[in-house]
Amino acid sequence: MSAVHWGLLCVGLFGLLTSSVYLGMVLVGARRFRREAMREDARLRERPEFLPAISLFKPLHGDEMGLEANLRTFFEQDYLQHVARAGSLTEENGVSRVELLFCARSEADEGLEIARRVAAEYPEITTRFVTSGKPWAANAKVCSLAAMAKVATHDLWAISDSDVRVSPEYLRRIVLPFAEEQVGCSTCLYRGVAIKGGFWSQLEAVGMTIEMSSGICADSLVEPVRFALGPTMVTRRARVEEMGGFESMAEFCADDFVLGNRIAKNGHKVLLSGHAIDHMVLQADFVESIKHQVRWMKSTRFSRPKGHFGTSLTFGVPFGVMAWAGALLLGMPVLGWCALLGSLLGRSAQAWVVGRYVVQETRIWTAMVLFPLRDLIGPLIWALSYASNRIQWRGEIYELVDGGRMRRIAGNRASLATNKFASDHERR
Repeated sequence: MSAVHWGLLCVGLFGLLTSSVYLGMVLVGARRFRREAMREDARLRERPEFLPAISLFKPLHGDEMGLEANLRTFFEQDYLQHVARAGSLTEENGVSRVELLFCARSEADEGLEIARRVAAEYPEITTRFVTSGKPWAANAKVCSLAAMAKVATHDLWAISDSDVRVSPEYLRRIVLPFAEEQVGCSTCLYRGVAIKGGFWSQLEAVGMTIEMSSGICADSLVEPVRFALGPTMVTRRARVEEMGGFESMAEFCADDFVLGNRIAKNGHKVLLSGHAIDHMVLQADFVESIKHQVRWMKSTRFSRPKGHFGTSLTFGVPFGVMAWAGALLLGMPVLGWCALLGSLLGRSAQAWVVGRYVVQETRIWTAMVLFPLRDLIGPLIWALSYASNRIQWRGEIYELVDGGRMRRIAGNRASLATNKFASDHERR
């Protein structure tokens, strides 16, 4: 048995070493991110501001909790006011310089009805409503993007999900990188917001806020940004056309990764904005939340297989527990408790730095308490992402193949009525 105990201790200590190295990278990356965000803040105060005409793409599918409040934040941007203060025209060729495009599968879609109701309150903003019909490819969201691209007036496009909320300065922040012609795409981080409350929903939210942002901060030290994040992706019409249109990525699950990666491969810069937005977490119970997170991890596993595999070495608290148990069994309590407490303090420090200085999380103390717990279940979610290649999407079962493409499994239609796993990302 002593060999097992020594094995437990050694694996735990090795994991603490790798996760500590990762933590160091996160802290350095967070410092660099904050420095760039402060430069961006300074640029935002410059006069004249960079305020190009922009079309916002908003795919919809049905009603969801908080949808009206989410959409309203996009109409309440201060963009046009700043355009007017700069002495520029708020319209070009009869169209406002901020154009909102909404797309659903049919005119009867509840989400589209809500968008119409909200848009009626803001007549100064040009709004278009489009239908895509029955999805002609695996990724229904991309089918909607292709439909909106056909009617978009402006050449700068901002794509955002229906389950995000933004601040009034959002548009002014996300267009800043495009003052540089070499920039082909920009994206931004997000804070998870547990809209339904509940422990498991909050745990998933802190994972979005801290774990995801930490990974991007660490990755920025290794290579330039070569991906986009679905909650907000900004690009130019020419860059999408250059890659073959949205249609060229309609079979992929991680369309956000594909968009940013292809633009980068075509020789254009992909930048991470210093601005962060709110991402609503709609999953409430344990099973619903775990399934949602596993689906996201499966997508990452196919998009970035090496990076996803390496994630297993970043979970500090599980390794701390292993080292603690091994040390106690071997009669080394001081070492054991130091390993455990060190892992807990390290993850809390990570939550504080990333939450406060990267995504400006307001509930910083909650994040510091919950993130070590989220880190503890991280290996479970990671391991489950390797359990199969299948995901559920819009009531259909798909198999992920060939770098993240989705292939429908014939004759296997899942019932959303009997399965709670129906988040907005899956329904689109």
